[in-house]
Amino acid sequence: MDEVAMKACVRQNCSWTKLLLEMSRSGITPFGACRRRARPRPRGRANSAEAVQAKGASIDEFGEDGPTHLCAAIATTKEQLMALLKLRDGTDLYFKDWGSGKPILFSHGWPLSADMWDAQMLFFASHGFRAVAFDRRGFGRSGQPWEGYDYDTFADDIAELIKHLELTDVALVGFSMGGGDIVRYVARHGSSRVSKLALVSAVTPLFGKTADHDGVDKAVFDGIKAGLAKDRPQFLDDFSPLFYGTNHGTKVSQGTFKQTLQIGLQASIKATIDCVTAFSETDFRPDMAKINIPTLVVHGDDDQVVPLQYTGKLAAEMIKSATLKVYPGAPHATATTHADQLNADLLEFLKA
Repeated sequence: MDEVAMKACVRQNCSWTKLLLEMSRSGITPFGACRRRARPRPRGRANSAEAVQAKGASIDEFGEDGPTHLCAAIATTKEQLMALLKLRDGTDLYFKDWGSGKPILFSHGWPLSADMWDAQMLFFASHGFRAVAFDRRGFGRSGQPWEGYDYDTFADDIAELIKHLELTDVALVGFSMGGGDIVRYVARHGSSRVSKLALVSAVTPLFGKTADHDGVDKAVFDGIKAGLAKDRPQFLDDFSPLFYGTNHGTKVSQGTFKQTLQIGLQASIKATIDCVTAFSETDFRPDMAKINIPTLVVHGDDDQVVPLQYTGKLAAEMIKSATLKVYPGAPHATATTHADQLNADLLEFLKA
């Protein structure tokens, strides 16, 4: 794309993605040029604006308001290409939005990111659905604020994302701590935009032990937080056999183990620790009565992380119109170890 074509592209309001790609191919660095206009560099240093001039084209030549117009568009396009939503507190929320059709929104587990849903995202986007997944605040490619790692905040983040993407009649699917996200969303924001729920190996209705609930002892969660603070890489590496059930004979590749560790270490350590408190202590029992839409509960009966008897079994009993599917011998990470079975069950549930 030469200088004349670039000017014409700006005047005609052509695709900014196309313009930026073509500028890049021409050796022009628009992001750097825009930064140069806002903050001059010390003398004697090469800068992007000079590179633009050297190529025979200048952003100053895109009309009277060319620089302002172009740089504003570049900023907007950069945000779109990164698929980031600026939340109410300034935190960036990363999301994937694949395919078209009836929407499904996936909420990931701890300490992962939207990438844990790759098998489901690929499957449903290839089967006529619009598949959306996001990185919870503090995890993956989303921003890492110091505070805000509680389920009310997570639910409000989902509400903003649903509004931003204009999702209606959306099915919400939550894995592990992500099950709490979508249950709290319905409790706080209602189900007017939601068609169905699916709780996969979820921590709902209550994970930790209390005076009136026989859950996991608080000492276990205290140990998790201490282990993370002392040596997070080693703790997460040691956690994977329980997560995937390889210590009970489930077969998972070393590549999956490596990816899991990489994703876990991408998260904020503060978020990773704070979320242990959130998913172990949040009581979703009052939320169960507010769920008034069809719900599928999927859980493995050999889940060593989130035991079926404390969570999935009770959730299915407490939610009206809930269906419980127990996977014999399945570990916690059913979205990976039983991906084909889960995809088939979700597809049947969503089409019913």
